[in-house]
Amino acid sequence: MAEKELAVSSSDKGLIATLTAAAWSLVYVPARRLDIESGWLTNWLPTWCPTSSAQLVEAEEKILKCITSSYGKEYVSISGGNKIWTLSFMHPEPQKTPLVLLHGFGGGIGLWALNFDTLCQSRTVYAFDILGFGRSSRPHFEGDAESVEEQFVQSIEEWRMAMGVESMMFLGHNLGAFLATSYSLKYPSRVKSIILVEPWGFPERADNVTDDRPIPIWIKAIGTVLSPFNPLAGLRVAGPLGLSLVQKLRPDFKKKYSSMFDDDTVTEYIYHCNAQPPSGETAFRSMTVPYGWAKRPMLQRIDKLQADIPMTVIYGARSCIDGNSGSSIQSLRPNSHVRTVAILGGGHYVFADQPEDFNQKVIEICDSVD
Repeated sequence: MAEKELAVSSSDKGLIATLTAAAWSLVYVPARRLDIESGWLTNWLPTWCPTSSAQLVEAEEKILKCITSSYGKEYVSISGGNKIWTLSFMHPEPQKTPLVLLHGFGGGIGLWALNFDTLCQSRTVYAFDILGFGRSSRPHFEGDAESVEEQFVQSIEEWRMAMGVESMMFLGHNLGAFLATSYSLKYPSRVKSIILVEPWGFPERADNVTDDRPIPIWIKAIGTVLSPFNPLAGLRVAGPLGLSLVQKLRPDFKKKYSSMFDDDTVTEYIYHCNAQPPSGETAFRSMTVPYGWAKRPMLQRIDKLQADIPMTVIYGARSCIDGNSGSSIQSLRPNSHVRTVAILGGGHYVFADQPEDFNQKVIEICDSVD
């Protein structure tokens, strides 16, 4: 089995606690009312949840003020009237392949704040909010896992075309790692290297998972209650208590970014990213089976990835996810370069837990490819 613990959406234990706090509030709310397409939800959320797009912008700008490197920011238009919120750190050496950062589930570009200044010293770096998350457009996604995945991949390809990027290296965290790999399967000529950071969605759920690692009754109960809902529905149902719940249940985020902020700037950013009507979150739910496993596990397809695309899997040594997926990828790609790197002291958000070590590893990996 490729993971030490059963995956729960973004693999964050704090998320379970947040959902637990709101679970019983959800019991009596019909599932259809919490769907993104419900007019009731769209009209109700702005008055119930203390958030807005303006507050998300303000929270992100507070984070970006701490970045010393020069950068551009813009909305990149793609099909369907959608837009991808993008940061561009341009480097004067155009011969070096640009690095594209893809955040994880529930995240946004602001979470790379400890990495931008170092990574952009040697090459151009792009970071964008994945379609349906952060400040990017929040469109309707098709209901089945394959269609949702294709919609994500096409949005990345349309972004690449609009930006005029010929080829790129991917650095993807969690869901971003899954999407980077999916994109590379379809558009291998555009990808020179993939760095998977704490990747989600690679192993398949074992048939005997409950025998090997029994699921606690309380998790089963909460899973039953929440199964019709989006993964972070509890955050929004909590309404005015949502922000304080995130601050109380995830104090580690304040610690991770303490070198930049002495307040709850990052926690507030995470809240405002996820308290608004869901879109990418709804899409993610369509991609999963109970307890956060992928419906279309990437290990079932990874052998079809072009052999000359090198892959590196980075894990935090303290993470609940181990490096077995890296070993599995290596066995499925015997004629390709596959490397697994564990960073001491790092957890699931290894790029924020140990930014200096993480940044140095990424620079080494990229330089070895170019």
